[in-house]
Amino acid sequence: MKHLRILIAVALLAPYFSSFAQEENSDEPQDMTIKGQFEVMERQSTNYRSGNGVPYEVIKLSTLNEIKSNVFDTINTAYGSIKDLSANITANKAEIEDLNAKLQDTTNKLNNVTEEKDSISFFGALISKGTYNFILWSIIFALLLFLLFFIYRFKNSNFLTQQAKTALADLEQEYEQHRRRSLEREQKISRQLQDELNKQKK
Repeated sequence: MKHLRILIAVALLAPYFSSFAQEENSDEPQDMTIKGQFEVMERQSTNYRSGNGVPYEVIKLSTLNEIKSNVFDTINTAYGSIKDLSANITANKAEIEDLNAKLQDTTNKLNNVTEEKDSISFFGALISKGTYNFILWSIIFALLLFLLFFIYRFKNSNFLTQQAKTALADLEQEYEQHRRRSLEREQKISRQLQDELNKQKK
C-alpha cells in the first residue's frame, strides 16, 4: 500500500517536474546537432519504477520520432552525396579514358608524320614540317591540359567522396557512443533505484 501511494505521487508530479525542466532549458542556446538533440531528450526524459519493480525511462514519443527522422535524413543525405559523387567519378573516368585514347591516336599520327617529307599536305595546303609539327603539338598540349583538368576533377570528386564516407562513419560512431552512454546511464540509475528500494525495505 505504501509503495502504491509513492508510485501515484511520482506519477502525478512527473509532468510538473518535466515541464519545469523544459522551462529552465528554454532559455539555453539550442544545439541542433544530432548529439545535441539526444542530450536535450535525455534532460527532458523522466523515469519511474512499475509496481513489480521494473524501471522505465519515459521519453516523449514526438521527440523520439523527431530525432529519429533527423538521423535518417542526415544518413540519407550522406548516402545521396556519396551516390552523386560516385556518378561524377565514373563520368570523369570515362572522359579521361576517352582523352587518353585521343592522345594516343594523335601521338601515333605525329610519329608517322615525322617520317614523311618536309612538305606535307594539310587540308589541301602544303605546309612545312615544322609548322605541321607545331600544330600537332599544340593539339597534344591542349589535350594534355584537358587531361590534367579532368584528373584534377577526378581527384577532387574522390576527396569529396572520402569526406562524405568519413562524415558518415563519424555519425555512426557518435550514435554508437551515445547509445552506449545512454545504456550505462540507465544501468546506473537502475542500480541507484534498487539501492534506494533496498534501503527502504530495511
